[in-house]
Amino acid sequence: MTATDRSIELINAAAQAAADKLAHDIIAYDVSDVLSITDAFLLASAPNDRQVKSIVDEIEERLNKDLGAKPVRREGDREARWVLLDYVDIVVHVQHSEERVFYALERLWKDCPQLELPADAEATRGKAQEYAQAQGPDGGAGGELS
Repeated sequence: MTATDRSIELINAAAQAAADKLAHDIIAYDVSDVLSITDAFLLASAPNDRQVKSIVDEIEERLNKDLGAKPVRREGDREARWVLLDYVDIVVHVQHSEERVFYALERLWKDCPQLELPADAEATRGKAQEYAQAQGPDGGAGGELS
């Protein structure tokens, strides 16, 4: 079994919304062969809690406005470190970059086929690592104090 056309439509819209809000490392997996509860997962991350919330809000608004889809469940909103949007056909995970590294959901789903995403979303791959390197080991203070 593969993800339905509706699931792919939702994934692509969510991925584009996340890319528009500068999410990092957007990736989607077709999990329909291993899970009966959903067709696909979308993973995205951001370097701070405020951006996580902004990405989640944009995804929710875009899917509602453009496709008439509303999540049946939204979890993790209070801390904005890992927010889950459950649309039944798809599940969207937007994580703070630290949680993304710690929980490594890609490891869990690596055997599932990746779904092709819009070019803007594909272009976000590796952005978290670039961001972390640009911040440096001191968290982005910009060099030594004099």
